[in-house]
Amino acid sequence: MKTQINIKLFATLQQFMPVSADNFTIESGTTIQRLLDQLDIPQEKAKLVFINGVKADLSTALNGGERVGIFPPVGGG
Repeated sequence: MKTQINIKLFATLQQFMPVSADNFTIESGTTIQRLLDQLDIPQEKAKLVFINGVKADLSTALNGGERVGIFPPVGGG
């Protein structure tokens, strides 16, 4: 079943932001890993993933209606 999520990509990941980020269509049950594949984001570039403000991992499944935030590795010193 098709459903929609809200995607926010931060810092260097913004280049992968789809035009439909506010209402991005996925299949219900899509994992974060599959979402990264759909967005052409290399796994090593997605360091932190939050779903509705809660940290998640690549195997977490999406059911629709979620807010997904993806952050790259943070550099600095």
